[in-house]
Amino acid sequence: MVSVQESEYWRWPEQIWVDESKDWKNAEVISCGIDLGSVSTQAVIMLDGELYAYANMRTGTGSVASAEKAINAVLEKIGDMKRENIHYTVATGYGRVSVPFANKSITEIACHGRGAVYIYGDSVRTVLDMGGQDLKAIKVDSRGKVVNFLMNDKCAAGTGRGIEVVCDLLAVPITQAGELSLKVDEEPEPVSTTCVVFAKSEILGLIRKGWSKEKILAAFFNAVASRVVELLERVGVEPDFAITGGISKNIGVVKRIEDKLGLKALKPKNGLDPQLAGAIGAALFARALYLKEQKKKK
Repeated sequence: MVSVQESEYWRWPEQIWVDESKDWKNAEVISCGIDLGSVSTQAVIMLDGELYAYANMRTGTGSVASAEKAINAVLEKIGDMKRENIHYTVATGYGRVSVPFANKSITEIACHGRGAVYIYGDSVRTVLDMGGQDLKAIKVDSRGKVVNFLMNDKCAAGTGRGIEVVCDLLAVPITQAGELSLKVDEEPEPVSTTCVVFAKSEILGLIRKGWSKEKILAAFFNAVASRVVELLERVGVEPDFAITGGISKNIGVVKRIEDKLGLKALKPKNGLDPQLAGAIGAALFARALYLKEQKKKK
């Protein structure tokens, strides 16, 4: 018998991590960033502007509960830190106004710009954030400050949620879909639609035609990449180029974007997870805001 867990092909592994080499009690500023997205929620804790701990969790049905789950998970992993030990918390993401313990909320566009520079370095000038339900093309300066952006949120077909739907439909684990899509002798034409509902119908039609899972995934990811590149070209792609969000881990999408752009995406520094970009950016803003408040008090 197949368990419920095994049949949830969309499910990606949640992560909780702490840098055991650091002692939070020695930090002058402990800042927290919460990125409450439609598909995933990240809680990041930084010590004096350096990554210390994080939780990357699935967003549940309630925004408040999802934020609480993420921060509680990371604090439990740390062990002896309490919420009151955190000096300042910034929330970002689509559910940012629903985080009750945040001192301030800041847009995900600003946070992803700042977080991308932390993850990829200050040479980054164009950031593609591939989220759960939207796509954002962001141009930044060396500090990660946003100078221009475009957003496409009309449909979830080219986003994390769209990929989850397709993986469930094909019974392919989401962590394997990217690699599998590259195992085709010839790149198929992209699926014709950019709507999840119609893409689902189109894919069912391809299954009936006898297309392999590899070929269907290639056609779908080809469509995702085409949609993304169209958005990037509208904002103007300037090297260096980086990708944030969960889809940055999907090599099938990333390689097709790179091929269409004729440009390689940067690799994260020190193995940092690009899905943390929004929460890292929020935590960096939190530190800056706390220091600003302290300066005013003097």
